[in-house]
Amino acid sequence: MRHRIVGELMTSAVVHVRPDTGFKEIARLLAEHDIASVPVLDREERPLGLVSEADLLLNEAAQEDPAGLLLTPQLSPGEHTRSRATTAEGLMTSPAVCARPEWTVVEAARLMQREHLKRLPVVDEAGRLVGIVSRSDLLRVFLRQDRAIHEEIMHELLDRTLGLAPGRVDVRVNEGRVTLTGTVEHRALVAVVGRLCRSVDGVVDVTSRLDYRTDDTAALHPVR
Repeated sequence: MRHRIVGELMTSAVVHVRPDTGFKEIARLLAEHDIASVPVLDREERPLGLVSEADLLLNEAAQEDPAGLLLTPQLSPGEHTRSRATTAEGLMTSPAVCARPEWTVVEAARLMQREHLKRLPVVDEAGRLVGIVSRSDLLRVFLRQDRAIHEEIMHELLDRTLGLAPGRVDVRVNEGRVTLTGTVEHRALVAVVGRLCRSVDGVVDVTSRLDYRTDDTAALHPVR
C-alpha cells in the first residue's frame, strides 16, 4: 500500500522572514497572505523558528488596560521578553520543529499533536526549508472518494498484500467508514485485516464482522 507523504501535501512556496524583519512587516505579511505564521530563516535557508499571530499578540496582551478594569497580565519571563521584541529574532518561537518531505501523514500528525503545533516547516537533508505543512493539509487525505478507498482495500490490501481469494471478504465504504464481512481462514487474520484497513489513507473507521474457519490463536494461549 502507498501512503501520501508530506512532500505531496505541503505548500512549497513559503512566505518567510529573516531574523531582522520588523514587527510591522511581519504583521503586514500575515495579513496580506492570509496566513497565521511565518518561518524565520537564516542565510542558509534553514528555519530558526516561527513567528505566529499569537507571538505578535503578546505585545498587546502585555499592555496595561487603559480603562483600568483588567488585572495586570501574568506572563512568563520568556513571554514578557518576547512581548517587548521588535524583530523576528526576538518574537519567534524557537527552535523550529520541522518535518521531512518523506514522512507519512501519521508521522507529521503525531509530531503536531505531541508538540501542540498547527503547522510544521518541511526541510531537506541539509536542513533547508522546502515547504510548510499544516493541519488542514494533512486532513486532505480524508477527501479521498469512497470508490478510491474501496479499490485500494480490495486490490492492494486484500489481493496483493494478503493474497485473499476474491469474494472471501466483502468491503463496503460509506463516507470513509469501512465495513468488512465474510470469512477468512485463520482467526489471527481478522485483526490483521482490520488493522491494515485502518491504515489506508482516508479511512475514518473500520467495523469488522469477519468470521474465521480455524482458531490458530488457541495454541498461543494453552489451557493450564
